[in-house]
Amino acid sequence: MNGRSRGLVDLHLHTTASDGRCAPDELVQHAARAGVGVMAVTDHDTTAAVAEVRVTARLHGIQAVTGIEITAVHDQRDVHVLGYFLDPGHEGLASFLVVQRSARVERVKAIGARLSALGVPVAVDPLVQHAMAVNGRSIGRPQVARAMVDAGHVANLQEAFDRWLAQDRPGFVPREGASPAAVIGVIHAAGGIASLAHPGKLGLESQLTSLAEVGLDAVEVFHPDHDSALVDRYRELARQLGLLMTGGSDYHGDPAHGRQPGSVNLPVAEFERLCAARPDAFT
Repeated sequence: MNGRSRGLVDLHLHTTASDGRCAPDELVQHAARAGVGVMAVTDHDTTAAVAEVRVTARLHGIQAVTGIEITAVHDQRDVHVLGYFLDPGHEGLASFLVVQRSARVERVKAIGARLSALGVPVAVDPLVQHAMAVNGRSIGRPQVARAMVDAGHVANLQEAFDRWLAQDRPGFVPREGASPAAVIGVIHAAGGIASLAHPGKLGLESQLTSLAEVGLDAVEVFHPDHDSALVDRYRELARQLGLLMTGGSDYHGDPAHGRQPGSVNLPVAEFERLCAARPDAFT
């Protein structure tokens, strides 16, 4: 595709392989109806949906970029690192993700135990079994939040996080995992570009310089949680630090999380710069 025919570029989308509500083929259909011409599924710690999305996207005339969102940990805080153009079959990446998903399962179990002790019982075993029934499926706090809604403990996902699951709330269990530098290294080893996800959402602007020093390639400038002032701020920081730019809707198929596919668009010129940085990448 040339730059003028790409349509909307949305490089941040989720499926049922992690915490999204749409199956891969359903997500592609939503993206096609919205006019998306380039998409990347960035499920948490898994590439399980990549192959199906690639096939279905091709049928709809959409270019599918291989993507992922890997959670790193720094000072007991989550740091989400997006990976693009990587090889989903890379052995080192695959082995690393098995460990990541195992840690997610243990954390969900710990959250379930804590909530039960707090008098807010949630049946997490079915969540874990559902996740483990499909190879490569990832699980996390959003699934626990949905179970809390189903059990009648909270009205919606936002309340589940605000009252119980967010950092410093009673049901929060700190994550254990790899450092941002290690995650960036894994993405690079698999041939990918590493981008810091939604720094405004997680308050990670102060870490941009140090992450750039350990190999970060890009920053997610365009995101639903970034207003025009933050977009301008991160665009300028990207230029100062020599970073590429990424962006997308962070669509999960849930009104409490992200927007519709294509609602946040990465400018085509910035996508072309990403492509130029990995001309031989898997796409």
